[in-house]
Amino acid sequence: MKICISMPKSSLNAADVLPVQELRVVPARSPFIFWTVAVLTAILVLGPLVPIAAQALLDQALYIDTAAVTSSNFSRLFTEAGMGVIALNTLYFSFLTMAVAQIFGAASAVLLGRTDLPGRKWMGEIILWPLFVSNLVIAFGWFTMYGPSGFFTLALRSWLGFEPWNLYTLTGMGIVAGLSQAPLTHLMCIGAVTRADAQLESAARSAGASPMRALWSVTIPMMRPALIYSAVLNFVIGVEMLAIPLVFGGPEGIQTITTFIYDRGINAAVESDYGLVSAAAVILLLVVGFLVWLQGRLMRDDGRFVTVRGKATRPATVSLGAWRWPAGGLVLAYVLLTIISVFVGILMRASTTFLTPLVPFWTLFTTDNFELIFAHASYIRSITNSIVIALLGGVIGTVVVVLIAFVARRSKFRYARGLEYVALLPRSLPGIIAGLGFFYVIVWVPGFDAVRGTIWVLMGVFILRYIPIGFGAVAPALTQIGNELDQAARISGADWWMTMVRIILPLLKPVLFSTFTLLFIHFFKEYVTAVFLYQPGSEVIGTTMLSLYTQGDGGPVSALAAIQVIITAIFVLIARRVLGVKIYG
Repeated sequence: MKICISMPKSSLNAADVLPVQELRVVPARSPFIFWTVAVLTAILVLGPLVPIAAQALLDQALYIDTAAVTSSNFSRLFTEAGMGVIALNTLYFSFLTMAVAQIFGAASAVLLGRTDLPGRKWMGEIILWPLFVSNLVIAFGWFTMYGPSGFFTLALRSWLGFEPWNLYTLTGMGIVAGLSQAPLTHLMCIGAVTRADAQLESAARSAGASPMRALWSVTIPMMRPALIYSAVLNFVIGVEMLAIPLVFGGPEGIQTITTFIYDRGINAAVESDYGLVSAAAVILLLVVGFLVWLQGRLMRDDGRFVTVRGKATRPATVSLGAWRWPAGGLVLAYVLLTIISVFVGILMRASTTFLTPLVPFWTLFTTDNFELIFAHASYIRSITNSIVIALLGGVIGTVVVVLIAFVARRSKFRYARGLEYVALLPRSLPGIIAGLGFFYVIVWVPGFDAVRGTIWVLMGVFILRYIPIGFGAVAPALTQIGNELDQAARISGADWWMTMVRIILPLLKPVLFSTFTLLFIHFFKEYVTAVFLYQPGSEVIGTTMLSLYTQGDGGPVSALAAIQVIITAIFVLIARRVLGVKIYG
């Protein structure tokens, strides 16, 4: 998932950059730094994949000395009872997730970004809310409001005599997942419709087209790169999604590939079948890797869609005329029913003994759910661990990303391009597989057992998982800084490292804040990567919510979800006001 964060442009001045005459010549150290960064990155990214592949080809756990090579795990996987149904479920769920997300996300981007829709500014802000929390929180919110005993479900049942929807089906799951991912499509498409060259629409208008016809025929087709990118990304997210299939599919026995891996690896009634789980993980990795490759192929000629050049101007707002208020009502209903109600439902359920439309909710207010959370050390620890991992991991992750970006994009390292490919590889690495790979490394490699069950392991795998997110924020900023600064420093006697630290790094301060913000948000809401790794003492909010959910404790689950939402909102507010980060659609 990506969250677009822009920073105010910085300019070169004496306060930001050390004068050239103060630079001192230091011994040549660039090759050592290049190779160190490259090797450590390769170990971090590729290391977890090796034991997964090894376990998939062994007949016993890889840490058992008598384990022998076999291909039976793959044959067992393909002959497993119900595996064909699981594969079809995964494909259908992922396709429906993508379709719903594209329809609602693209439509909202056009209406909020280019038309005179009433309330478009504040609705554009609210539409992004689901991006800041995990799909697990979203799933609990939908369950609270639209589940079999949900607030709206019970209300409509009492009025109509029947339930108008059923989330405990593949179609229901796909619609929920698609609506939860629609903000991502909105975010990727909003730039395409708001930054298109106005001259193209003006040309269409001069040929007799109405404003709406010019928008439909000229600007919307220019959204194709954003639509392709977001479509493939949403399909991939659907393939690797765990929370929504687990919450809504689990009670009905509906499985996708991720819930199959989770059930066989975590919730197995007997000893976990790691050979079968690893074989499934390898297949999932290949499928996701192919989809990411396909995305790159489809985006290969995206340069022909460039319309913003030297003298481009912003396109004018399109008047909806008589359709302005009806369209505004539809978008408002979408925002209220799929976003605001989900978050409000979480807060209401966390603050009541039970939530029902048959009893006024203000008569059921209680603090018991929050008191329960703060009365148990393990629950408090999960909150603390999540904050520490997000804060400290965000700082360490930012440093890691900057080092990789410096070597890959700003050095003469012979394998700089290869380093970038390796750094971006986690884009095709589902979180559940990354966690499984780290688990195998810990139990297989001597010495790593010392960090087993600690937050340091979770921090490491979170950093691995989101290197591409951070790299995507830093790399474009580096390309905007002219190479003449590097050359001037080198002429004055500075080596590559001093140039990066004393000249380039100060200019990246706004980008460092944005990268840290990105990583904090992703780390704080992450849970899938941790399901194979956490132990008592290293819980995070997401894994604790999963544990409480399996026990049927809806109140404490909602309380934890509410706490996660509140902390995230506070952090986003601080990032805006103190760090100057601007998050927008």
